[in-house]
Amino acid sequence: MLNSTQKLSYLQAIVEAHREEMRRDENVILMGEDIAVYGAQSLFDEFDESRLRNCPLSELGFTGVGVGAALTGLRPIVDLTIASFLYLASDQIINQAAKLRFMTGGQLKVPLVVRCSTFYNNRTAAQHADRPYPLMMNTPGLKIVAPSCASDAKGLLKAAVRDDDPVLFFEDITLWGKKEDVPVDEDFVVPIGKADVKRAGKDVTIVAFAGTVPPALVAAEALAKEGIDAEVVDLRTLVPMDKETVLSSVAKTGKLVIVDNSHRVGSVASEVAAVVVEEAFDSLRKPIQRVTAPAVHVPYNARLEKQLFPTKETIGAAVLRVV
Repeated sequence: MLNSTQKLSYLQAIVEAHREEMRRDENVILMGEDIAVYGAQSLFDEFDESRLRNCPLSELGFTGVGVGAALTGLRPIVDLTIASFLYLASDQIINQAAKLRFMTGGQLKVPLVVRCSTFYNNRTAAQHADRPYPLMMNTPGLKIVAPSCASDAKGLLKAAVRDDDPVLFFEDITLWGKKEDVPVDEDFVVPIGKADVKRAGKDVTIVAFAGTVPPALVAAEALAKEGIDAEVVDLRTLVPMDKETVLSSVAKTGKLVIVDNSHRVGSVASEVAAVVVEEAFDSLRKPIQRVTAPAVHVPYNARLEKQLFPTKETIGAAVLRVV
């Protein structure tokens, strides 16, 4: 059983993480809007309404219930369904969940997980297609993860449920259907705060996360045919960020391309670039390149929307500017 795997999609792996953690700990509950619609229907065959709560469309309200439940000793997973709904729940996340341990001198803990699905590149238009992780990175007290594959999604979600601090779990819907062999061991977790080198290389470092990892890997393979050996570092966790892995890679390659689906200004890419300039400037042999979405709202038109986000072509072009 320890070394067993099963072929799961990214979304199926998330549901299995729920199932295993709910079996392991009776204090783990799942609540949110339309939780049965987005993959979790099978959980209703095993757990009753004391563990599963379909909530009204009031993100501020039910996120506050989740915070309160966490304070009483439960371990709630709050599914916001769409990441843009973070704006509606932000008071409870930023002013309460993130600050209560600090404001009580450590007397309270808030073991809360908030699932946030980034609905972009699928014509959900401006009010539903944001990728708001940079906004939340600015809030002390929150941990933020953004997995790029099914096994990391399962392992990071299980780690988040077991963590005593609030964790925002950003899942990328462009990855929901992608399958791989995923460990079925109930003790399989991916540590929060540890990046993963998805492809080793010596000529240039490509830092990516979540939905930007697959095109970064495709770009790296295409570049290899031109004699360019790219290393692809998957951040996996945005806060706390694994600076050491990034800095080690840049020290080896001397060149850095950062790929991020969020808006360019104040992005994850901006933070990674700042860290590298502050702590590894002497390693850089060429200017850092950021491949991001421009600072515009996401249009409903599919053809226009697809032009906004990084692709294997724009990543490859950024690499060619520095090698």
